[in-house]
Amino acid sequence: MSQTRRTSQKKRAFPRILGRERAFLADTLRAETTGGLLLMAAAVIALVWANSPWQDAYHHLREIEVGPLTVEAWASDGALTLFFFLAGLELKRELVVGTLSKLSEAVVPVAAAIAGMVLPAIIYLVTNLVADGGKPHGWAVPTATDIAFALAVLAIVGSSLPSALRAFLLTLAVVDDFGAILVIAVFFSHGFHLLQLLAAVALIALWYVLQRRRVRTPFLYVPIAIGAWWFMHESGIHATIAGVALGLVTRVVADPGEDEAPAERIEHRLRPWSAAVAVPLFALFAAGVTLSGSAVRQLLTDPVAIGIVAGLLAGKAIGVFGGSWLTARFTRAELNSDLAWRDVAAVSVLAGIGFTVALLIAQLAFGSDAAQVERAKAAVLIASVLAALIAALLLARRNRAYTD
Repeated sequence: MSQTRRTSQKKRAFPRILGRERAFLADTLRAETTGGLLLMAAAVIALVWANSPWQDAYHHLREIEVGPLTVEAWASDGALTLFFFLAGLELKRELVVGTLSKLSEAVVPVAAAIAGMVLPAIIYLVTNLVADGGKPHGWAVPTATDIAFALAVLAIVGSSLPSALRAFLLTLAVVDDFGAILVIAVFFSHGFHLLQLLAAVALIALWYVLQRRRVRTPFLYVPIAIGAWWFMHESGIHATIAGVALGLVTRVVADPGEDEAPAERIEHRLRPWSAAVAVPLFALFAAGVTLSGSAVRQLLTDPVAIGIVAGLLAGKAIGVFGGSWLTARFTRAELNSDLAWRDVAAVSVLAGIGFTVALLIAQLAFGSDAAQVERAKAAVLIASVLAALIAALLLARRNRAYTD
């Protein structure tokens, strides 16, 4: 068999995206990019405020009780539920009509995402198992990638990069988010209560039935969503899982004569609220860590901080690139002709930006140890900034290569 024939039989690892799928992708990227910039601004405000003469006011504000939860808990358990609801919609859409619905096209980003979660966890575990005072139960912190932050960096320095690279990053992030959702649901549920969980499941099932019956009135869906969120929170499972579940049971295929499916319609309406309000609000109350001289010196010897930084910087880059390359090398997939492996390497470093979900998992993993939560958050912030800077340099070079 000729080389030409063998090549023609291979499937593209990062396929071209055309038509309606391309328009939807472009819309998503624009919203996520804007949200990433707002996320950066909120994080900077939180850091400045928490290290200013008014830091006591910042910490007091986080602990104010509003109804059954504190302001900080409303931001992490409440506001982020909207973010995870949209993540559930994206995952459902990708599985049914998107890239993940085609095995030949999904295998590379899925393998990259899995390797990009497993290797950082291994690096963290090894670091904390061999060190005195290590805390292995924080292994999940460096496994998550922040898609909004990453896309914002990509948009700033990579305007001329091929759209296939952005598509790969978005697909990678969807799989990564799904992995983070499973981690939170399985490993960070506390005080399990069956009756409350059954009530949440019943409301999610009701949402599913209404979707199947093509009911569109929001006056039914809003109270169902609030009830499912509350009962999930009371069940001991993290409340954001309710958002994911509701997203996964939302209809993503439009009926004949229907302009857009409910999932697409809901996403267009809610994404600005997630990008401009929910995620920045979480960042405002989660990213405010004290970075005094003594605190920074503690980070240099803290195995938790070292494991997080090494996991996000080295583990993510090696895992994502290695998973992509090995899959393409040992399967019938090949790299899109528009891309070079140096492009994938740059985006692999970009995947080390683990901000929103990483901060949430840090809170869940070390919630009983406030000082360790602060150090873990500081490590996430440092690693994310370094990953963003290194990736920006690499992407800027690749961007110049495509404009020359």
